[in-house]
Amino acid sequence: MDPIKIIQKYYKPDSKSYRLLVGHGKKVAEKALKIAEKVKHLNPDLKFIEEAAILHDIGVFLTDAPKIGCNGDKPYICHSYLGREILDKEGFPKHALVCERHLGVGLTKQEIIKHKLPLPLRDMVPISIEEKIICFADRFFSKTPEHFEKERTLEDIKEWLSQFGNQKVKKFEEWVKLFNS
Repeated sequence: MDPIKIIQKYYKPDSKSYRLLVGHGKKVAEKALKIAEKVKHLNPDLKFIEEAAILHDIGVFLTDAPKIGCNGDKPYICHSYLGREILDKEGFPKHALVCERHLGVGLTKQEIIKHKLPLPLRDMVPISIEEKIICFADRFFSKTPEHFEKERTLEDIKEWLSQFGNQKVKKFEEWVKLFNS
């Protein structure tokens, strides 16, 4: 499977959205592979991590995110389940789950209901070690042009997560320990 060829089915290679998506995905993949090396004893699938990390945001073109060149009609948060739908259709259900489960440190069905989020009513929480690694690595990078080049610090990430509740920060801190970061 070639993640770039899949992306090219949905994005024009000379577009802003393509450059940001692929660049972001490659940064997340590189970080995720470094994290996976630290937890070899958990047997993470490195090939899958690289592919899924590059593809995890494939659904953004369907969202209203002009800063990153996306002019769809859905709220940005929807890129998670929209990406899942795309990769399910492409025949990659495991990769599709990474798309759906990578938001923040994951969302439960109860959180979706409580906050009235425009998402399907189901748990969207990373389960496999690969999903957790990619979700964790993704927190360090932004697709927005003004923040694209800079890797976030652990403190920056925790501060951002704190707006969603202390339990999100605690989950992230658990991953920091798990991944020796």
